Amino acid sequence: MHRPDVRHGRGAPENRTPTRFNLKEREADGDWLDAREEHDGDLPPLRTTVTVEKPKTVITRNMSPDIGFDRSINAYRGCEHGCIYCFARPTHAFHDLSPGLDFESKLFAKPDAPALLREELGRKGYSPRPIAMGTNTDPYQPIEGKWRITRGCVEVLLETRHPLTITTKSDRVLRDLDLLVPMAEQKLVSVALSVTSLTPEISRPLEPRAPAGRKRLAAVKRLNEAGVPAWVA
Repeated sequence: MHRPDVRHGRGAPENRTPTRFNLKEREADGDWLDAREEHDGDLPPLRTTVTVEKPKTVITRNMSPDIGFDRSINAYRGCEHGCIYCFARPTHAFHDLSPGLDFESKLFAKPDAPALLREELGRKGYSPRPIAMGTNTDPYQPIEGKWRITRGCVEVLLETRHPLTITTKSDRVLRDLDLLVPMAEQKLVSVALSVTSLTPEISRPLEPRAPAGRKRLAAVKRLNEAGVPAWVA
């Protein structure tokens, strides 16, 4: 598991762009290469940046017969957890960014998501079915602590009594217990926390910025004690 080419606290060792978009392949940003030479192999921390995104809608729909939901919300693009195996990494290529380091360090936030959600739920003919959060990037990744976009969406769903499912690998979900408990009382919410390993030597390179597995298990216990249906994925 020793990977000297990886920055401390990051999952991907480099930036590569998928060839299907015909974008020029690059190992890393110029600043990263300069820093590598200056530090003689001891790479400095990579700063996370957040760009505001202004979408016209926030509910994403799918018609796949093998997925258990037909609509979802992603408050963010990219994910600071940096899980090396994340299937969502290639989506960053649509922004001409790399599925590698860019995906976990160049993030996008959608602060208008709660307002857009309220508008979409209020449209004539809307028929409610469970909305899935955490299907592409984690709704409780570190930047949620500042932006609180996921919380804003959950507030709208509680107010409108709309069903919700959450998938996360962060115990930060407990910060919204005040919203999830009343939703659970109306049988409107369930939460799944994914746990890959309880061994730090394994989980650290796989998902470098995700909370420890023991914290996630503790969150599952706390959620269930509070009456919120929760389990391990």
